[in-house]
Amino acid sequence: MYLYTGCHIAVSPDTKCFAVDWLGVEVTRATLGIIGMGSIGYKVAQRARAFNMRILYHNRNRRRKEEEEAVDAHYCAKMEDLLQQSDFVMLVVNLTPETHKLIGKKELGLMKPTATLINISRGAVIDQDALVEALQNKVIRAAALDVTYPEPLPRDHPLLNLNNVIITPHIGTATVQAIRMMAEEAIANMLAVLNDQPIPSEVFPK
Repeated sequence: MYLYTGCHIAVSPDTKCFAVDWLGVEVTRATLGIIGMGSIGYKVAQRARAFNMRILYHNRNRRRKEEEEAVDAHYCAKMEDLLQQSDFVMLVVNLTPETHKLIGKKELGLMKPTATLINISRGAVIDQDALVEALQNKVIRAAALDVTYPEPLPRDHPLLNLNNVIITPHIGTATVQAIRMMAEEAIANMLAVLNDQPIPSEVFPK
């Protein structure tokens, strides 16, 4: 968010000087709460460890002890505990009937007023009306959303007019390398099916 706004300040024709009191928040040593510690959530934890972040996670199933120790992650059986302690809350869950509007007014109210909510999963995991209200009333500090519901948002949606939210157009995997790997994986799965072989990336293993 500060990077986005800072870029506009740096290139604006109206800029005469840079304010010295325009400050962001540190990631280093902050607490990151990951909701959904599957393969993607775990990779996020690996990267966050490099910033010496304290890592909490909530997941349907607890990770093995050695996996937790590898990234120094601490399991929260109750999502509420994670929400109350985290400086950054990242959503990395699949969209299911159970996770639809997983984060609503109650959950946002449990977060620190200095916290940032990050969603890289699916837009409908958050109650967007509740999020708008929370951002407007400074219930939480900010939100960073790679996904929304719908995509794109209507041009008059209130989220688009808030200065404490950054929205990107679902570009979490938008690199040349990632798209290539995804295509290669899809082809490998199709060839396995056609040749009556085990499916490498079966969604629902038998």
